Amino acid sequence: MPEGDTILRAARALHRALAGRTVTRFDSVFPRLARIDHDTPLSGRTIDRVEALGKHLLIHFSGDLVLRTHMRMHGSWHIYRPGERWQRPRHQMRIVIETGVLDAVAFDVPVADLGSPAELARSPAIRDLGPDILAADFDVDHAVRRIEERRTMSIAEALLEQHAIAGIGNIYKNESLFMARVSPFVAVESLSREAIEKVVMSAAKLMRANVGDGARRRFWVYERGGQPCRRCGAIIQRRKQGEDARSTYWCAHCQLPTP
Repeated sequence: MPEGDTILRAARALHRALAGRTVTRFDSVFPRLARIDHDTPLSGRTIDRVEALGKHLLIHFSGDLVLRTHMRMHGSWHIYRPGERWQRPRHQMRIVIETGVLDAVAFDVPVADLGSPAELARSPAIRDLGPDILAADFDVDHAVRRIEERRTMSIAEALLEQHAIAGIGNIYKNESLFMARVSPFVAVESLSREAIEKVVMSAAKLMRANVGDGARRRFWVYERGGQPCRRCGAIIQRRKQGEDARSTYWCAHCQLPTP
């Protein structure tokens, strides 16, 4: 699943391509989007801006309409010149926004809503989000408090809880816990506030570094099960964790249960 840094890079690319341009054609396979477009056409509206909010991508149109998409596991947005051949099959297309200069195409996006900013703000998907870890005004204390509310959850599961902190996915869950030397299996209530803050700040540092040029840094533990730890040489462990059985990677020597 794309993480917050990937969504932010996609939003920036779409903003550069689309902001200030007028929609010449909008098409979608989602019946609700097609119905809204029929009643209040997007064609003729200006694209004001594109932004990321956690793992959500928001396209703002003139006349107070916002398109929200969530990529889940396989969704992506592409940018093409008119007539340029798509890199993915047409049957995977979910949304097309044409401007006559550049086109934006969403492939395999499973979640899409179109409505006013007020409706968006009231929707549970946005209303209940925790603070966005990549936002300019990210509030570390607020994020730590939200994580602390998940007292009985493991810290690894709490980091993936978007209602606690928005934007972190499985990669940065693993990497930030390693950097902070915290075991992924310890309960939140067993950790000091300082330890939780260290994990959050580690995730923020890693994700912000990856937004700049889009190059994945060398991983400490993620997808390195069975390989030696880069810090101590012990073997990196891997096992499934949580209700969604996400892969957790850790060094039992470096990551202590209760720092």
